[in-house]
Amino acid sequence: MNFTRTRAQWRIRTRTLELGERTLVMGVVNITPDSFSDGGLFLDPEAAIARGLRLLDEGADLLDLGAESTRPGSRAGASDTTNAPAVSAEEEQARLLPVLEGILRERTDAIVSVDTYKAQTARAALAAGAEIVNDVSGFAWDDEMAAVCAALGAGVVLMHTRGRPEEWRAQPQLGPDELLAAVHGGLAASLRAAAAAGIPPHAAVLDPGYGFGKRFDENYVLLTRQAELVSLGRPLLAGVSRKSFLGHTLASLFGGKDAGVDARENASLAAMTAAILNGASIVRVHNVRPAVEAALVADAILMNAT
Repeated sequence: MNFTRTRAQWRIRTRTLELGERTLVMGVVNITPDSFSDGGLFLDPEAAIARGLRLLDEGADLLDLGAESTRPGSRAGASDTTNAPAVSAEEEQARLLPVLEGILRERTDAIVSVDTYKAQTARAALAAGAEIVNDVSGFAWDDEMAAVCAALGAGVVLMHTRGRPEEWRAQPQLGPDELLAAVHGGLAASLRAAAAAGIPPHAAVLDPGYGFGKRFDENYVLLTRQAELVSLGRPLLAGVSRKSFLGHTLASLFGGKDAGVDARENASLAAMTAAILNGASIVRVHNVRPAVEAALVADAILMNAT
């Protein structure tokens, strides 16, 4: 079996990370009342800070803080006056910044990413000490985002998203080749936008965007063929944790109903391991300790692959 993973440097705001030798684990902290995975559990700043510190203690290499849900059906990314985003930049920052500052106060060396598509929030978070901007739109939803990241020297995660969340359930089915072409083309366009703004290639990591505008089975096509995206020349980040396509797959074990979020942990580990073996250098997860252990096994397989 031929495994492929990019070995490269990722230049973030104040340091450089070596990617590819081992899998880096990014722990998720959702500071929202309506996240699909843990809605409301960490909306309180002290609870969110404690959660972030616990994930670091469990072995997270990075944290990803998000203060607006981009679950299917949400209004994330909307920009016109009749369909404004559900969370304004001001509200997003009011949720996010106290948690970011609290974590960095306790762990000055922590590497923190902010999950936002808003340039105003990215600017404030980077000024407060964030190292990375994780833009689920790949610079498509805010025309100022690329310039802000370039000016402040941020590392960036550029995700492929097919449409906006309120459109995802109505997306037409794509064949395997069409799907890979769409993801490859979208990520390439994000890289071009980054370069045009002055972001150097080694500052970017690419995310195929599992669940973001992909129908249930399309996620498995993407997972199977993920390694083809390594040809874009940048390391890959995979976020499959607790995604709905996993719950859909488990439905036969739950009386024909999709497995709930809490019942998707084992499936998350299986999909995450597949992602690592198919080229992911970073995995984004909600439950860190099991992910760290599974990543160690997947890395041992990669190290001994011939």
